[in-house]
Amino acid sequence: MIEITESARTAIKTAIDGAGRQVAGLRVMVQGGGCAGLKYGMALELEAQPDDAVIEAGEVIVLVDPESQPHLAGTTIDFVTGLEGSGFVFNNPNASSSCGCGKSFC
Repeated sequence: MIEITESARTAIKTAIDGAGRQVAGLRVMVQGGGCAGLKYGMALELEAQPDDAVIEAGEVIVLVDPESQPHLAGTTIDFVTGLEGSGFVFNNPNASSSCGCGKSFC
């Protein structure tokens, strides 16, 4: 469903390890909003929901709610560092267009 690159797995593991408490994993979601209509969201979750898709990527767990699953099918999540800063990048084959910030799509 979702591919997580090695650099993204490392960044996710760092975030989980730095949480200071036990977490179930990183939730990746699609929400309404952003400049193009939909935007990506991420949050550490204390527990998984029964209807979540659970993706095991090496040492990390990624959780995706049922509403976000169709929007994220086939997506590759990477973590990049560059002159403009660092952050997660979504390569989503379901996005027909995206905005310049790379955080929203339709």
